[in-house]
Amino acid sequence: MEAAIPLAFTAAWASGINPYLLVFLMGLLGRVTDLGVPVAFERVDVLLVFGVLVVIDAIADKIMWLDSAWDVFNTAIRPIAGGVVAVLIASPSVDLPSAVIAAGGGIVALITHFAKATTRLAVNTSPEPASNVVVSVAEDAAIAGVVITAIFNPWIAAAIAAVLFIGGVVVALAVAGTARAALRKRRQRKTQPTTNPTTPLISSGPESGPDE
Repeated sequence: MEAAIPLAFTAAWASGINPYLLVFLMGLLGRVTDLGVPVAFERVDVLLVFGVLVVIDAIADKIMWLDSAWDVFNTAIRPIAGGVVAVLIASPSVDLPSAVIAAGGGIVALITHFAKATTRLAVNTSPEPASNVVVSVAEDAAIAGVVITAIFNPWIAAAIAAVLFIGGVVVALAVAGTARAALRKRRQRKTQPTTNPTTPLISSGPESGPDE
């Protein structure tokens, strides 16, 4: 159980960002290492399905505003995945400690998800699409690095995940105002009536009469 706790926390944090990549990587690592991952993750059909989901996520997560719509779609999936993965890692049978870990994993994944979604809304205010790609690649690289680190030392991986978790929340809180302002401006642009360029301008000054 001691080794499962840091691994479950790491998995819950990663689920809040990209549960598909997490399951796919853990399944691959479980087949080639002795990392204690759920046996179901190592199945070929599971790897194929989650491999396709990884590709879909990689595309959707790098397109401006589509990434935010993808975050909305995953609002329920990521926290549930965090709880399920945490409890599967903790114990094959759901006892009280495993249930607590599952609940904690869901909460960590939910907070991470909202931090990611808020940050991406702020990133979408940038006029160029390169920032979306950079942030998305950085997120995937962080997940891959932490999961691989867990092979050698789950506690170090959990410590890194904790730092990234806190950092993500702090950044999300810092840019929350920017995200709200961007959404407000976007709604205002949609509701503002468009000016007809062919409408003649009416002068408010006195009209000059004909020369006498």
